Amino acid sequence: MTDPSAGSATAHKTALDATHRELGATMTDFAGWEMPLRYGSEREEHLAVRSHAGLFDLSHMGEITITGPEAGELLDYALVGNLTKLAVGRARYTMICDENGGILDDLIVYRLADQEYMVVANASNSQTVLDALRARQDAPEGKRSGAEVRDDRDKYALLAVQGPEAVGILRGLTGFDLDGLRYYAGERDIVAGKSALIARTGYTGEDGFELFVAPEDAVAVWDAVREAGAGAGLVPCGLSCRDTLRLEAGMPLYGNELSTALTPFDAGLGRTVKFAKTTNDGRFVGRERLEAAAERAETDPPRKLVGLVATGRRVPRAGYPVVAAGDGTVIGEVTSGAPSPTLGKPIAMAYVDTGYAAAGTEGVAVDIRGSHEPYEVVALPFYKRS
Repeated sequence: MTDPSAGSATAHKTALDATHRELGATMTDFAGWEMPLRYGSEREEHLAVRSHAGLFDLSHMGEITITGPEAGELLDYALVGNLTKLAVGRARYTMICDENGGILDDLIVYRLADQEYMVVANASNSQTVLDALRARQDAPEGKRSGAEVRDDRDKYALLAVQGPEAVGILRGLTGFDLDGLRYYAGERDIVAGKSALIARTGYTGEDGFELFVAPEDAVAVWDAVREAGAGAGLVPCGLSCRDTLRLEAGMPLYGNELSTALTPFDAGLGRTVKFAKTTNDGRFVGRERLEAAAERAETDPPRKLVGLVATGRRVPRAGYPVVAAGDGTVIGEVTSGAPSPTLGKPIAMAYVDTGYAAAGTEGVAVDIRGSHEPYEVVALPFYKRS
């Protein structure tokens, strides 16, 4: 956490950096970027997204464009998903794994045209993903001369409008049919007089949109959205409330719930892995290990990702042991934890031994600095919009 008026000499700054500082944001260095952590109360920002709407700057995310007649085949080889089957105008949540099946990053891939895809990577992993895609393009098994991998991270600023009022706020800023845009779909159109890729995606558990715009247009679009949302309860939101929102929604965070030590099947996300690919003779990076992981997850999974809800007030944090309340035997580990503004009590996600993973399992506690605090095992997500 840093002083709002201070800045790192080495961190990247988004096109909205001056705007955040004018709004009094508390800034932080996140994945090499100066980003707003909060503007005031993170709890109030969180609740605004749940009840009205929040406006986020997500320009730290990494955009990589894949073009050419073999773009889909390259992505089928490089990623676990079946991207040649993705319709133009749609998006898909997927992953890129290493040869051992370990998760390098979780991604959203947009198919923008028949021969054009955009891969959106997490800020901390964007260079890793870019390097891996280029290496896999040159690998003998996946070599695709008819595909180009282009680093477009400097071409975009990314704004997100999330919450039940998001559609109404944006409707007056575009002639595009927002109501007709399906979840996990994206189309190019005009927002506040500026060209944008309008995507119905998000990381909060609420309905909303992500707007990919040119950096030079970011301030104009941000200001227009704020003005349009002034009477609808929209507030600027920082990364802190984004984390509690995604936690309540049971959405994984790379470095917490996902890592190279885990396969998608270990993380309960085996649905992202598509073995029935027709391109590349069915080959893709990590396939052999992922097949073994799929079988293990079906017959003998070591641990499962679950939700934990406190019966007391003490907050668990990532890395805290989950224990059997009776004898203190370690049965798992917290991956993410925070007070839940929506539930009004501390919550956590944790990997626990399968014998303790069923919702309603009793006798589970979290070791919080030597004190075994009782927690209830629940199914994820903690929150689901009605």
